[in-house]
This record gives sequence, structure tokens and C-alpha cells, in this order.
Amino acid sequence: MNSEQLQEIFFVECEEALEAAEAGLAACANGTQDEDTVNAVFRAVHSIKGGAGAFGYSPLQAFTHVFETLLSDVREGTVALAEPLVDLLLRSLDTVSDHVAAAREGREPPADAQLIAELEAAQAANAAPAEPEADTKDVADGDADLDLDALLDDLTRTDETPAANTVADDGEAAAQIVHIRPHAEAMANGSEPLLLLRELAALGGTCIACDQTDLPALADLDLAQGYLGFTFSMPAPATREDVEEIFDFIGDGCSLAFGEDAAMPPVGVLAEKEAAKPVSEESTRDTASAAPAKAVDAANPAKPAAASTAGQSVRIDLAKLDKLIDGVGELVIAQAMLAQRLSNSGLAHVEELAMLDVLVRDIQENAMAFRAQPIDTVFARVPRLLRELSASTGKRVQLEVTGETTELDKTVIERLGEPLTHLIRNAVDHGIEDPETRVAAGKSAEGTLSLSAEHRAGRIMIRIADDGQGINRERVLAKARDKGIVAPDATPAAEEIDNLIFAPGFSTAQEVSNISGRGVGMDVVRQNVKDLGGRITIESTPGEGTAFILALPLTLAISDGMIVQVGDQTLVIPLAHVVESLRPGEAGLKGMGTSRQMLNVRGTFIPVVPLGQAIGAAGAKDDPRDGVLIVVETEHAGQAALLVDAISDQRQFVIKNLDKNFRAIDGVAGATIMGDGQVALILDIDRVVANIALGQPLREAA
Repeated sequence: MNSEQLQEIFFVECEEALEAAEAGLAACANGTQDEDTVNAVFRAVHSIKGGAGAFGYSPLQAFTHVFETLLSDVREGTVALAEPLVDLLLRSLDTVSDHVAAAREGREPPADAQLIAELEAAQAANAAPAEPEADTKDVADGDADLDLDALLDDLTRTDETPAANTVADDGEAAAQIVHIRPHAEAMANGSEPLLLLRELAALGGTCIACDQTDLPALADLDLAQGYLGFTFSMPAPATREDVEEIFDFIGDGCSLAFGEDAAMPPVGVLAEKEAAKPVSEESTRDTASAAPAKAVDAANPAKPAAASTAGQSVRIDLAKLDKLIDGVGELVIAQAMLAQRLSNSGLAHVEELAMLDVLVRDIQENAMAFRAQPIDTVFARVPRLLRELSASTGKRVQLEVTGETTELDKTVIERLGEPLTHLIRNAVDHGIEDPETRVAAGKSAEGTLSLSAEHRAGRIMIRIADDGQGINRERVLAKARDKGIVAPDATPAAEEIDNLIFAPGFSTAQEVSNISGRGVGMDVVRQNVKDLGGRITIESTPGEGTAFILALPLTLAISDGMIVQVGDQTLVIPLAHVVESLRPGEAGLKGMGTSRQMLNVRGTFIPVVPLGQAIGAAGAKDDPRDGVLIVVETEHAGQAALLVDAISDQRQFVIKNLDKNFRAIDGVAGATIMGDGQVALILDIDRVVANIALGQPLREAA
């Protein structure tokens, strides 16, 4: 593995650490300030600092060192985690993110002097004065003055005094002995083991021995190998977990052994080899994972079972995962083609074909599950955004979240952050009133923003609602007329007025601010949602609030559908919309006007939608008694009965983007390749039903 690959792994780990730290700080802001939460934030920042030092990103390392120092004081209880400090830590985390981005892109690091001063001031204002440390200057100050040779001399010098593992006269607890053996991997991944030993010294450790027995002759020396072993005496305040934490980042590159009687780990020892040996209370442990060390702790005998059953994971390049998903899609198409050919040959009921169908479906579902993530990764950013908006607007807003464990495709999640941010900013700035106005209107001074997510009809429905003043339709209509968006004599319906806020350049803000007023945002939201194959709708009640509802696909790759024939066309109806299919009798049909028909479904009348008329298919049946009616569920028009000639099949289909391969068609969600090689259109059921209700055929989108 070359250095570029190692650095890319480091940056990926930085992203994970930043997410973990932000989640922890968000929990702290909400009142969860327990030891585990604070430790999680500390470990995340510590991990970034260790990697930054290993790869030579000095500005990032310097800033995270100051950040980590303050977090250490918070963890030890010398600095209180009050609300102003949480805000400072969140701003500091933003700067860490900027540092990581700068290092990744090879540009100048962000200015952080002011923030470093604030971090140091927060520490100084709460913590007791620190005793001067002559030999523990952190490498974050720059490694130009770091003399590794001198450091090695200091570390390998053996004092004449006894090992510091005896009980002190004043009754203090005994120090612990730690044996360290770096492996070849410690140098191969860009780490410098001596710097880790220096961290031990910073904890008060003293090197009492250096094992040089495996040091070869100069001619046989391999610079990428580790030959030396070190024995440290750690003072009682430094716990075993503190020592292990220093070596977490180096992974398999180093082995530790605790206890005066423990043997120095041999050269090249790995955790797998050590696991085969009997373990004692003071056992050898590899730093690939902290769990094995804790598992053999005699004081906690219940942990070995937990460690052995802990879930394991492997990091996969997203591009490779996308290739796997594409391959599964092609497998689905190939399976459909094979089924079609066997059916044409009279072999449709071959047992192996049914087995293949089950296997392909299992593979498809498991492959798609790789990309599934809970939407909580997006919702977790909202509390912090609300705090910033509340501070800038003076409005008090509480957050209510439901359905945060709902899962959807990673690609959808990644592209959902920006539109969600726009909608929340819009809700706070335009929707929720200031405390005085709310109290005067008989509401509580604190507004409420609700976020919810749920699976419905094969899609994910995300609702962003506020209990504010609702959309001021008079102002919206007046602004639209001023801009020429609506004709002066037009009288649009309330729903049409609400949708005017999605017009490009439209804004009702009285003044331009850093939140809104420049006429950009809502049109971008609609376009982003449309690009994801979704829709956005508005529900607003004056004086009570506004809700934006996003309907998004669970995945952008494979779905289930019903294959139907309409005249000379083959179409796909997404199965998520289908309620039932039936052949109507004479008594079940009722006329409405001169050209519309209604279907009586168990006492409820729903409109009949002739698909042949909608798509202009030649030879399509127009009498429901001659065809098949498919009852579908739509989001806003309720149920409708689609008239088709016949139902051909029901199977999985691979979604092909029509916009990229052809052009956008209103009412068409995409296309797919059938078993016979024919291209079939995938219908957007909501748009089809809405267009038919308005008497509009499917057409090329503008």
C-alpha cells in the first residue's frame, strides 16, 4: 500500500471521527454529558491528532493538540462543560474539519490563532495552573527541533535506581510496568514509534529498559523493521486505558504487555498469535483493538465473551461498491432475459429457474443493504444548525425528531443534506415568529420544528414542519405579480400560490441577511429533490404552521414493478403504488360527465384513468370491461384505477435514468430493459394521475 492510499485511509477515518465528535458534542448540548460521551469526543480528536502527526500535517496536529488538551480537562472534570464551552467546542470542530479539508486538497490551512487563544483561555479560566514540564513539549509545536537520536538515548538509558513498581512510603498505589514492541507495520504506515513513546513520557512514564537482543549486524539491518523493545514504568495516575489509547491509531503496528512478570513481546508478534497463548491477569495485548486487552482483565471476567462476539467490519471503497450494485443490476436483467427465453420455449416452470429467481433477489437485497444507512446521519446535524439560527435570529426553537432510524440509500442521504438545510433555515427565518409575536398570538414563546421520516408505499417520506405563522399567501401573490411570475388578473388556487415560492429568484424576505433574502434556495431545493427522483409538496395553514413533505426513492438502482401492456406499448408500474388489480363488472362502473368513469371499490368511487390516452398508445383499449384495472395509491390524488390492456408479469427491474440517456418526460420516472431486450418506460404514477385529472397527456419536460 503506497503513501497516497494510506493518506486517503487517514482522511476517511478523519471524516468518521468528525462525525463521531459532532454527534457527541450535539449530545452534550442536549444535556447528555456523561463520561462515555465526553470520552467519545476526546478519542475522535485524539485519533485525528495522531494521524496528522504521522503524515506531517503540522497545522492540523497543532490545532487538535490544543483542542484535545481542553477536552482532556473536561474529561477529568477540571473544566465544566457549560453551554458557552459547548459552542466553543463546536466551532473548534468546524475548524478541525476545515483543517482536514485543507490538508486533503493541498491548500493553505485555515486561520485558527483566535480560536486557539479562546481554547487556551477556556482552559486557563477553569483549570488550576499546570506545573512546568521540561521534557514534554508536544511535537505539535513543530518537529524541526526534535532530536530523535537524543530522545532514543534518553529512552534507552538504564537508571541505577530500582524499577518504579514498588509501593511508595506514603501508601500510594504501585506503578505499572509496560512492555512495548513496535513491529514492521509501525514504520510501514508512516508512524514514528518514538513519538508514541514520547506520549508515554508525557504521562509521566519512565523508560527503565531497552531490549536490544534482536538488533542485527549493521549489514543486516532493515530500516522498515522494528528490533527494539522498551519497558516503561508508568505512575499510578496513568491507567491502563490511558496507555492503550496512545497506541490505538497505530493498529497492528505495536504490541503491549502489562505487568512486571510479563515477557517482552517477540519481534513481529501479532494479536492472532498472542491469542493462541494462555493469558493471565497481566497478559500481552496487541493494539489492533482495545477489546482484547480489556477482555483479559481479571477484574472484569465477563468481557471475553463480548469481545469474541463483537461485530467486525471492513472498509470498502465506494466506487467498488457502486460497481457491485451495477453488476447486480445487470444480473437482474440477465435473469429476466433467461426467464423470457425459457418461457418462449415452454420451460417457464423449470425448478432451477425459480431457484435462480430467489437467489438473484437475495443477492440484490443484500447488495442494496450495503448502501442503506439510517437517516439519523442527516438529522444529527440539525440541532447544531438550530442553535446557530436561534442565536442569529433571537428566536427560540425546540426540535422534535421521529423516525431517525429509517434507512435509505447512502447516495440519497449524501445529497439530502443541502435541501434539508435550506428548508430548516426557511422554517426558522420565515415560518416561526419571534417570541413576542408568538405570545401575542396565544402561542408559547418557543417555536417547534418537527422532523420525521417513514417508509410509505416504497418511498421514504420526510416531513419538515413548523408551528409558525404559515405562508402569507397575499404577500407571496403580490411579490409574484411584481416579478411577472403571475399575471395581474390571475387568481391562482391556494396550492398554486404556495408552490410559487419554488420559482427561481423568488423571496418574500424584507431584507437580505446571512440566512435568506437573496432569492436563492427554494428553487435549488426543488431541483435537488427532483434530481433524486423525488417530489416536494407543501401543506400550510395560516397562523398554524407549514410543512414541507419530501417523497424520495429508497434506492436509485433496483425496484419491483408490474409489467403491463397498453396498446403497442410496454410499461412498468412501480409495485409500491399498486393496491390491487381487477376486472370490473357492469355494476361496478359509473359514468361522470360525458367522458369520465368511476369505479366502485367496496363502496368507494375512484376515477378510472385510461393509460392509452395518457401516452398516446396505438390500439389501446378504452373500455374498462375489456381490459384490466389496476388500483394505485397516489400521495395527493388518493386512489385511481389505471386502465391497461393486460398484465404481463411482475418482477424486479433495473432503473435507468431517462434524463441522462434521452430526455425528461413528464410522468415518466425512468426506463428499464425487459427480458426480450425491449426498453420499457417506468411510470411516475403521481404525475400520470395528476396530468390526466387536468386533461394533459404525457409530454417532454421543460
